[in-house]
Order: sequence, then C-alpha cells, then structure tokens
Amino acid sequence: MAEELETERSDVREDGRRPPRAVVGSQRVEEEIFGKVFDSNIVKRIWAFVHPYRRDVILSVISVLVFTGMQLLIPLIIRYAIDHGMQPDDNGSALTLAIVAFLIAILINYGASYFQETLVGGVAENVLFDIRKAMFSHLQRVSLSFMDKTEIGRLMSRLQGDVNSMQEFLETCVLSVGDIFLLFGIVFVMLYLDFKLGLLTLSVLPVLFVVRLFWLPLARKSFMAAHETNSVANGALAEAIHGVRAVQSMDRQEVNFTLYDDKAHANLLTHLTAARYAQIMVPIVDTLTGIAMALVIVVGGARVLNQALDVGVLVAFLFYIQRFFDPIRSLTLQYSVMQRAMASGQRLTDVLDVPIEIKDAPDAKVLSPDMDGSVEFRDVVFGYNPKQPVLKHVSFRVNPGETVALVGPTGSGKSSCMSLIHRFYEVQQGQVMVGGHDVRELTQDSLGQQIAMVLQEPFLFTGTVFENIRYHKTEATREQVIEAAKAVGAHDFIMRLPQGYDSMLGERGGNLSLGQRQLLSFARALVADAKILVLDEATANIDSYTEMLIQKALVKLLENRTGLVIAHRLATIREADRIIVLQNGEIVESGNHHQLMKNGKLYSKLYNLNYASFDDIPEDVLEETVTESAT
Repeated sequence: MAEELETERSDVREDGRRPPRAVVGSQRVEEEIFGKVFDSNIVKRIWAFVHPYRRDVILSVISVLVFTGMQLLIPLIIRYAIDHGMQPDDNGSALTLAIVAFLIAILINYGASYFQETLVGGVAENVLFDIRKAMFSHLQRVSLSFMDKTEIGRLMSRLQGDVNSMQEFLETCVLSVGDIFLLFGIVFVMLYLDFKLGLLTLSVLPVLFVVRLFWLPLARKSFMAAHETNSVANGALAEAIHGVRAVQSMDRQEVNFTLYDDKAHANLLTHLTAARYAQIMVPIVDTLTGIAMALVIVVGGARVLNQALDVGVLVAFLFYIQRFFDPIRSLTLQYSVMQRAMASGQRLTDVLDVPIEIKDAPDAKVLSPDMDGSVEFRDVVFGYNPKQPVLKHVSFRVNPGETVALVGPTGSGKSSCMSLIHRFYEVQQGQVMVGGHDVRELTQDSLGQQIAMVLQEPFLFTGTVFENIRYHKTEATREQVIEAAKAVGAHDFIMRLPQGYDSMLGERGGNLSLGQRQLLSFARALVADAKILVLDEATANIDSYTEMLIQKALVKLLENRTGLVIAHRLATIREADRIIVLQNGEIVESGNHHQLMKNGKLYSKLYNLNYASFDDIPEDVLEETVTESAT
C-alpha cells in the first residue's frame, strides 16, 4: 500500500496536477457555472413563480426585520441593565425592567426566527416544485428534433442541480435583507452611542475591503474550476455506469478506472483550492474582529477610567463588534450563491423558452374514432437537417384496413415515414394525411389516440405488468388487458411471474427478456384499440419462436386496422397487401411479395440476401446487391 501511494505521488507534477494517462470522450464544459451577480431579467422570470406566494414572502421579510431589530435591541438592554440596574442607589426596579425586557426580546426573537424559517422554507419548496412541474410539462411537448440534439444528462442536470441552486438562493435571499439591515443598524447604533468610538471601530473596514478586492476574482475562478471538474467527473461516472456491460465484456475495468481516476483527482485538487479560498475569509474576519475589539477595549477602557464613557456603552460596543462582521461574512458567501443562482436561473429559463415547434393549430380538429384509418403521403420532402433531405418527394397511399410494408436499406427513410405519420416532426414540403386530414390540422392528442406504435426497442416503465399494458389506454379493464395478452401470446409467461399481472417491472423492464418485453408492447398496442398500427422493426431483436407467436398475433392486431410495417426480417412482411421499397429517400418499386420477386430488382435481392445461403448466390449478384443497398 505504501509503495502504491509513493507511485501515486510520483505521478504528480510540480504544479500539483498529474499528467493525463488516457483520454476518452469530451471533457468540454459548455455551460456557464457563474452568471452575473444580478440579472434583472432572470429575477423577473423567477419572480413569476414566486408571485403566487408573495404574501408569505412579505411576512417572512417582516419576520427577518423583527428578528434583526431584536438583535440590535438586546445589547442596548444589557447597557441599560449595567448603567442603571447595577447602581448602588437602584432599588432593583431598573434591573427588573431590564430582565423583563430581555426575556420579551428573546421570545420575540425566537418567534420571528421560527416564523421566517418556516415561511421561507415553505415558499422555496413550493416555488421549486412549480419550476420542476413547468419544466417537465414543457419538455413533454417539445419536438423530438430538440431531444435528438440535446444530451439527456444535461437536461437532468438542469432539472436537479440548477433547481437546487435556486433553492439555496431562495432560502438565503430573504436572510440577506436582514444582514444588510443588521449591518447598517449596527453602524448607526454605534455612531449614536459614541461617535468617536464608532469611527474607531469602523477603521478596520478598509482593510477588509482591500482583501476582498483581491480575494473575489481568485475565489470566483477557483469555484468555477471546481464546478467544471465536478461536471467532467460526473459525466465520466455516468458514462461508465451506463456502459458497464461493454466495459466488462471488453475487460476495460482497469483502463476505465484510470480514466475516471484522472478526472476525480483533478476534481479533488480544484475542490481543495476552492475550499482554501472559501475559508480564507473566516480567519481574516475573525482577526479583524479581534483587532476592533482590542481597539475598543483599549481606547474605550481608558475613557471609562477617565469617566468619559459609561461601562454599559463599552459592553454594548463589544456585543455589536461581535455581531458586526457576521453579516459581512454572510453577504460575502451570498455573493457566490447569487452568481450561481443567476446562472442556474438562466439555464432553467432557457429550457422553459425552448420553442414548441409541433403544436396544435388554433382551429385544429379532433380526429374522430370513426375515421377510415387511411394514410397518405403527398409529395413529402423531409430531413432532420432541412439541407439534407431524408425523404425526397415521396408519395403513396395506404387504404383503410390495408397492411403496407416499407422495405429498404438502412438510411432509406423508413422510420422517418413512421415518425411523420405520428407528427413527431414537421415536413418541409408536401402533406401527410391521416383519415383524409392533414396531420397539421389535427390535435396531437386525438392523432395519438388513433395511432399505436410498436418500436424495435420496447420501452417499459417502472410499474406492474398490468399498468404497462394499459399505458396507452388507462381506462382499460383487467379483462381487456388479459384478453390482449392472450391474443399476442404473452399470457402464459406473465402468469409465471411471481405476482402475475401485478408483478413489478424494473427500470425499462430489465427483469424480462427482450422478447417478453416486445410481447408486452404488442399487448399494449392491442389494448390501445387504435385504427392505425405502426410496427417499426418490432421483430428485429426477438428469437424465431417469439417471432412465430407475433406472426400469429399480427393477424389479430391488424384485423380491421390499417397497418404500416417496417422489418428487416422480410419474412415478417411477406403477407402484406403491398410492399413499398425505399432507397435513398425515394420509392423505387411497389407491389406485393410475388410481384416484387418476379421483378428481380432491389426487393428480390434483399430477400435473397436475407434467406438464401451466400454460397447459393452468384458472386457477381451478391456484390451488385450489397453495392446497390449501400448506395
């Protein structure tokens, strides 16, 4: 162990940092950690969430001012007790009055402190709850194009870390009002009690301001570095956890540990530096407090001996000096809190300001459940990047009750067609029609109710099997759920689970096999009872036996429904009424399986590649097919 530590130390450079031993991924941090000290626009946006609780905010400010007032009053009561209650000629009335006043001040002090802590805590929690709700609700509606180019980890950071920064700010901003009031109040009272002694006490302040002038930029830089390295280390940790299967399968544990250790060590160094800068003001303030008290005792004590100053005033000064530097220390810390809050507020409002590109038109129609279920593409041009279209003037019609399969090489635009039917994205040109209506003229809710989708990667939510099957249609009864599960061949394995339909599923259904998860997604689609069923590579990752079950289930699923199917396993779509073959975003052929096989074009070549032995295919045909699919 000692040798390991010695080796570890030998890696550290003279500047205290270790040279990077490996580099993977990006260590770039694009988000600003510290913002302006005060940004009026951000404050206005946050105030919109605080406004419903303004009564509690006002009451908490009043409580803080009352609490601060008691802090200013208590030394004056002590002064009165010393100067009047401890005189030989006093009969005890002054001392009794001072004791009563002191007890009343303490009780008011306690009540005001409890009241403001309760109110501020409640307001902060309610405001943060409202911000989280607003952000979550907004993110449910933003277009998938935004999600495609946004890191989920960054959104989670904003929903958690930035909201927590706002909580720190909301809980301390009211206290800052009290700190400012206390600071000026102490200055006023000290100057009122004895002007010369008050000026002498304040003479140490220039030293504090000079120190703070040099300290602030260095501290800000160290705090920013600590946040940046913390973000990098957390990102590396999250990546390693999500990719743990790949890490273990490729025996990368030691390499990954080295990568993380570099980032964690850099994080340690920056946090140690930030801690030193954060704590350096404490001994400085304590030293200045001691100097001020020494000056008051020496000068004030001499004046007391000369009977130029009352003992009570001197004692009150000592109490005020002890409290004088507390608000200065608190406001110094609040400076960084406010900076972080302004930056966090900016990032929160950035999320709330993400435009909702896909939204209902003012006169949007509700798609009737009695609509015919037809789907039509009219000269559709679409691209995730408008300058690079994925679909190029695509036109086809799926008649009511017809099953149409989309086939083509990877990247030909099959899944894009499915996304446009559900209006996950907007077309750049042309129209996508559902039930005879342009999808842009329909409400998104009604459109979603009439389209059931089964994707290649089934997504199950934490909850029971029963809740997952009726996820699309929450009003479905248990009988309907069981009937759907039986229809798709899922009932038997569900009943083998510990609690049957009430068995809890882990995150994303991790305690089920991929085939079982897919069967549940088929049952979910059947319970949805939508007029249009979309299967996007729904059988790509399942075994042959499960595929056989699904083939049987498809007959039930597609009964009286319009079906659109994408499958690389071309046997899945042999029985489709029509097959549309896409290549490079264009329709190159269309027909049923037998017609397309007779044509001998792309479809037949793809089919032969899927289901014939490579040894049985002439080399020139194989090479031609692979080249044609790739292009």
